[in-house]
Amino acid sequence: MKRILETILVTFAGGVLFTLLHVPLSWMLGPLTAVLLWTSFTKRRLTWPAGMRNAGLALLGYGMGLSFTMESARQISSQLPSMLIATILTVAFSLGAAFLTARYTGVSMASSAIGSIPGGLSQMVVLSEEIEGAETAVVAFMQTIRLLTVIFAVPFLAVHGLAGGAVTAAAGVPPTGSSSTSTGLFSSLVDWGAVIAARPVFFGLIVVIVLASAWIAVRLRFPTPFFLGPILAAGIITVAGYEPPHLPPLFTLLAQWSLGIYMGLGIKLSSLSNWKKLLPYSIAGSIAVVAFSLGLSYLFSKVHPMSLLTAFLSTSPGGMTEMAVTASMVGADVSMVVAYQMFRILFILFIVPYMLRWGFRRFSGGASSRPSRG
Repeated sequence: MKRILETILVTFAGGVLFTLLHVPLSWMLGPLTAVLLWTSFTKRRLTWPAGMRNAGLALLGYGMGLSFTMESARQISSQLPSMLIATILTVAFSLGAAFLTARYTGVSMASSAIGSIPGGLSQMVVLSEEIEGAETAVVAFMQTIRLLTVIFAVPFLAVHGLAGGAVTAAAGVPPTGSSSTSTGLFSSLVDWGAVIAARPVFFGLIVVIVLASAWIAVRLRFPTPFFLGPILAAGIITVAGYEPPHLPPLFTLLAQWSLGIYMGLGIKLSSLSNWKKLLPYSIAGSIAVVAFSLGLSYLFSKVHPMSLLTAFLSTSPGGMTEMAVTASMVGADVSMVVAYQMFRILFILFIVPYMLRWGFRRFSGGASSRPSRG
């Protein structure tokens, strides 16, 4: 409990500081940064229950699933070819950046490739254990730098560049610096309670459905199941014509806070000894992929009925959760962003590993991959 209390105090300070500095996603990036700095300089170990992280993901997923409509479902189905094209081009560009990184840093091509592809950090680290010539420490370091670069650069560019600095009410949190911010947060909580009291049976049914959807997603081994299950459940309920209650802003803030803590605890900056040589290439490669996504999103916004902001967040090499949170904050089409991000993640998780194994076996003279550790 002492460690959890220390974690709360440290990350609360990070959230408040980033809010005062008007940093996008302040209650996710602030706690994340606070965890990294505190553990790096004090050498103290912070902790956060996985259940709190899962609850935060479920809340975020439910809130964002409410943005799904029948029209968004039709648009998503019509853009499946574009999702495939965007994913293939992003993976190909990432492999190009990986080739340059391997050539000028001396790390193996296998390590550089797996470290550069925009998949989940944990999934790519696990994959590195099954590919001959891949070093787990290198992959973990490169994926960490990619993750940090994207989750800081993309929201900042989306808010202060493409959105012109205007953050909509879709963020779920009143404007920073307003004297009525705290009052607005708690008054909305009271209003939400009144809505629930008016339809307690319907609300109870919604809770059961959301919890069941998360359980089913876990059983089916979905990526980020506690986020993806509730977002699909809420989307289906909304598309079916029902109007489930929206989350109060305070819940959204707490969910982002919990997610930021857990992400910070999962990042290990000391995973590689010769990090100074690899760091600039990892950052440059990550920025290049973000820039490539921006160019790709411009083309997509001209072909499809979607804004440049929505297209950028859809094609950015970030995590589905982080990009969806950013989309809700800047008023982009959350359902479209989630669809593109989910398609890319599933493609990378289920198709890319087989492509990499085949490619490395072919170009390494028939070397086989190491057996899986299960």
